[in-house]
Order: sequence, then C-alpha cells, then structure tokens
Amino acid sequence: MGWYVPNTSQDRMAMLEELGLEMVEQLFESIPRDVRIKGNLNLPESLSEMQLVRHMREIAGKNKTVDDYVCFLGAGAYDRYIPSVVGHILSRQEFYTSYTPYQPEISQGTLQAIFEYQTMICQLTGMEVANASMYDGASALAEAVSMACQVTGRKKVLMARSVHPEGRRVVHTYSKFRGIQLDEVGYDDGRLNMEELKSRMSDEIAAVVIQNPNFFGIIESLDEIGEISHAHGALFIASVNPISLAVLKPPGDAGADIAVGEGQSLGNPLNFGGPYLGFMATSQKLMRRMPGRIVGQTVDASGSRAFVLTIQTREQHIRREKATSNICTNQALNALAATVYLALMGREGLKELARLSMQKAHYAYQRLTSQGGCSALFSAPFFDEFAVRSPVPVEDLNKKLLESKIIGGYALERDYPELKGGWLIAVTEKRTKGEIDMLTEKVGELCGKEN
Repeated sequence: MGWYVPNTSQDRMAMLEELGLEMVEQLFESIPRDVRIKGNLNLPESLSEMQLVRHMREIAGKNKTVDDYVCFLGAGAYDRYIPSVVGHILSRQEFYTSYTPYQPEISQGTLQAIFEYQTMICQLTGMEVANASMYDGASALAEAVSMACQVTGRKKVLMARSVHPEGRRVVHTYSKFRGIQLDEVGYDDGRLNMEELKSRMSDEIAAVVIQNPNFFGIIESLDEIGEISHAHGALFIASVNPISLAVLKPPGDAGADIAVGEGQSLGNPLNFGGPYLGFMATSQKLMRRMPGRIVGQTVDASGSRAFVLTIQTREQHIRREKATSNICTNQALNALAATVYLALMGREGLKELARLSMQKAHYAYQRLTSQGGCSALFSAPFFDEFAVRSPVPVEDLNKKLLESKIIGGYALERDYPELKGGWLIAVTEKRTKGEIDMLTEKVGELCGKEN
C-alpha cells in the first residue's frame, strides 16, 4: 500500500471531511507543539524531471570511476571485466525481484541457482559442502572463527596479521562478544611467521586463521600451516581469493577445514564498496555447524529433479539454543552473478584469466622496481597483487597519479605502521601493457622529482 499525498486544496478538504476534521493541523495534535518544526523547511524549489536528471548527472559526474580511470587499487575489491550477459541475467524479473526462498517448494528456479552456486564453490575450494553465500568475506571469516570454537569447544584462536585488516577487525568484534580470545601471529618477509606460529600453538587453540594469497598478495604455505594446526587438534581456516584457485592449490587439498572468502571478483562490480558476497565451504562432517542455508538436490513425487532447503541453522528455523548463527540474508543476487560468471568462464577460461592477471602483475612489479623508482618490499612469491616501497609518501603519490586519471595502490602504513612507504598494487586482466608502462613512467617522474 502506498502513501497518498493530497496536492490540491480540494483534495485536502475531501480528506479532512472523510476523517471528520476541520483543519490539517488536527492531524498532528499528538505531537507536542514545542518539538514541531516552525516555518518552512529549508529546501530548494521543486525540479522538473528533465532538470532533476540533469542535476543528478552533474552530481554523479564528480565520481571517479574505473570507467574513466585506470585502476591499480585492490586490497580486497578488484576491477575485473564482467561479461555483459551477467547483467542481462541478473535483470530478469524472476531473479531481480526475489529475496530468499521462504516457500522453497515453489522457488525451484532460485533454489537451483543457489545449488549450482554451491557446487561451483565446492569445485573451486576443493571442499565438500558450501552454504548459500553470506554477507561478505569479512563476516564469513568471523562466522568461520565462531564455528571453529563451537566445533572444538575451545576459545582461543590464532590469526595471521597478514589477513585483511578489515576482516581482522570484524573477527575481533565478533570475538569480543562471544568470549573468544583472539591473538595475532606476525609475518616474516610478508608470509606467516612459521616459527612464531609453532611456538604459540597449544591444545587450547580452536583454530588457525590465514589468508591466501594474503593481504600483501603473497602466497602462503597452506600444507605446512594445516599440519601444524591439526597436530594440536585445531581447525585450519583459510580465507582465499577465488580467482587464484584456478591456478593455486585449493584449500581443501591442503587440509583446510573451513574455506571462506570474498566473492566480489566473481562477476560483481566494485559498487563503491558493496554489496558483495561472502562464500563458505567446509567438510561434510562439519556441515551441521555451518551457518546460513544449504540447498540440496532430490526428486519430487513424480521422480523429476527437484531442489529443497536441506539445512537451515538459523534460530528462526530451529531452537534458539541450537542455532549456529543469526545469518539470514544470503546475498542471492550477488551469488547469482558469481554463478553466471563462473559458468561463462568455465575451467579453462578462469585459468586463462588467472594466468593473465599473474603475468601482468609480475610485469608491473619488474617495471616499477627497475624503472619506476620503487624498491621491493618483500621477496616471497605473489599472485596478482604485490607490495613495493615508494620513496615518496604514498598518499602524495596517489594524489598526483589521480591527476593523470590513474587510481594508485593502497597505502600499507595505514594498517601496518612499520611498512612506511609500502604501496600495494593490484593488476587484473583488464590492465594493458600500455597502462602498466604509463604507470611506471608517471611513478618514475614523480619519484625522480622528489629525489
């Protein structure tokens, strides 16, 4: 039911007569006079549709977007090419207007899309079961930590300091109110410090949490971390970049118990920060501890293929004390975008995309360190994102680059004060050799002027 606003004196009189009132002010008698607004609101005059469209375009024109700028900024959100068919399918009415399958038996299309999404996430991660997506990568990571504590009955967690800073902050917030003791393990040459991890492991640790590639873009030693974790009965949680899984060892094959990550790279635009989607996958034995929903495949009464909500571990569906989480929204439209994107790319397409990103990133690294005036920050291997040290303040460098319509990298010292001058650069398949060379030239000029 919509609101009807009478906009003529005749309309107002008719409304008052219907309500049995004499004046409009009587509608607001329940509001104390001393809190009512006196006089007219300080609002501009109304605009025609044509004027309003022009005005909104002028405002939108102030944004600096990847449509007009060359982007080398990553740090968790990446400028990747999205095939046009993704948007066409998302815009179909039956998908675009759906929310969540509260009456699953009549939502077969939505359930099938979620089932296909779950299947693809399992194939990517090497895990056995995936849920119907989550809010974002950070909340998925926090839910994984809570899940590990529920499974093990322990309350101590070790998390790599090389995990995304925003993800770590969300985990800290979750942990604070669930009685979880969260300690961070440092890094050595950009990778998890193995000796520190070994020295801090005990039979009280519920889980070890890492990111791969980590926030610095560096590839971690998953097998070794998994062995150290399991030797003390702790679960191994890996937050992973889904694109990297086309060429890197899946967490499931490396012994991870829970795999999570941010799915923005899978067919979802940057959207100025969201909405995105988080994914979570685990082993079959931990399935009933996983938050959110799981869609399963079965047959109906006539023997035809059908889909059902198999598990719903939210307190809305089961007894509150047995609920694993209050996660409810499954970011279904974003997950559908990921599903369409993965189906379009296929195994070989995703491999080619990952290899292109990796090769271009290594080319950019070589150019910036040899001719761009930057120096290597770490020597460990990386995927499609890397850190270098700039001889000029990173914020100043980024401002100058913006004048040339280049969105520069992330200033690492924001979150890692010890990495002064650290500059995190992301290179996706969209970046061309010419754009990388232009970045190198501009950075070299700026660094040369400063020195």
